[in-house]
Amino acid sequence: MAPNRLSEALAAHRAAGKALLDLTVSNPTECGFEYDRSAILKVLSNPAALSYEPNPRGLEAARRAVAGYYADREEHVSTEDIFLTTSTSEAYSYVFRTLCDPGDELLIPSPSYPLFDFLADIQDVSLVRYPLLYDHGWQIDFHALEQAITPRTRGVIVVHPNNPTGHFAKQAEMAKLNSICSAREMAIIADEVFLDFALEESRPPSFAANRSAPTFTLSGLSKISGLPQMKAAWLIASGPQEWKSEALARIEVIADTYLSVNAPVQLAIPKFLEQRHAFQEHVIARVRRNLAGLDGQLARQKASSRLSVEGGWCAVLRVPATRSDEDLAIKLLTDQGVSVHPGHFYEFPSDAYLVMSLITPERTFAEGTRRLLGVL
Repeated sequence: MAPNRLSEALAAHRAAGKALLDLTVSNPTECGFEYDRSAILKVLSNPAALSYEPNPRGLEAARRAVAGYYADREEHVSTEDIFLTTSTSEAYSYVFRTLCDPGDELLIPSPSYPLFDFLADIQDVSLVRYPLLYDHGWQIDFHALEQAITPRTRGVIVVHPNNPTGHFAKQAEMAKLNSICSAREMAIIADEVFLDFALEESRPPSFAANRSAPTFTLSGLSKISGLPQMKAAWLIASGPQEWKSEALARIEVIADTYLSVNAPVQLAIPKFLEQRHAFQEHVIARVRRNLAGLDGQLARQKASSRLSVEGGWCAVLRVPATRSDEDLAIKLLTDQGVSVHPGHFYEFPSDAYLVMSLITPERTFAEGTRRLLGVL
């Protein structure tokens, strides 16, 4: 419940009215991207929203739009396998309750996003780390993953691509996960909120149509369409038919208990998904320009380097381990007015890492990077 040292320093910096170059921004609505404002606002005024049609899976028209999103990726997902939720966080709670009794375990990658610890804690689920290794790119340490499995392990979380490493699960890794989980009757829980933001030409496949092992796939509009305020996400069950039928029945009970997604947003989902194309083009273009600018600055010095990134919105810098990453982040804030995340926020194994957001507006990113590298 207590704030950490960096949070306290950031609050003091802002309270003093000092200028800030924020290289941690992750809210797309605050990053200067253009949205079709009239189309977004118009679709929220649909008169059909005046009628209440409770459906634990969500309105069929909205689920058809989600299925269409996967069809555009040439992956078949049935509308009957989709549940709408207000967020991927809520979808995680459905999955945790479906798979786990209190004290059961789920495996989670490290490094990874710190929100998972809070989601698991409030569901009385234990998280056990398995490492991602970096050697000319990221890869899953399958030996360590298998060593971490116990009789209470119920599933493996894979973030595809990972946040913040930007690592996509490769075909061979997906096959290995299927083999491990099917043999042990464990589930794959695939978080694909950044799936569309691949920086290479090839488009990684989704887990949504996975049939080889019990699988839950989570995604939503927050990242796909850059609309976190609309609170619309989904959960898809796939895998062996007998397992899937039971999982769907159990999730339906949970979803029917909450009926949480509001009608105006459900009715707007088809239009919001249409909006994703222009938004994603703008994001990927900015991410690439920021990466190119960062690489250009890194080439003029020798103290730091950038780790490989395949997708998503983050860059990871390897920096000299002359002090703790938190001390370095606080120094950058107090001396340079630059805000970055220390690697330990994401459970990097040492103090030699900083994490930066690649959707930061370009001028801010360039100047913040210049000041950051000038300190190292």
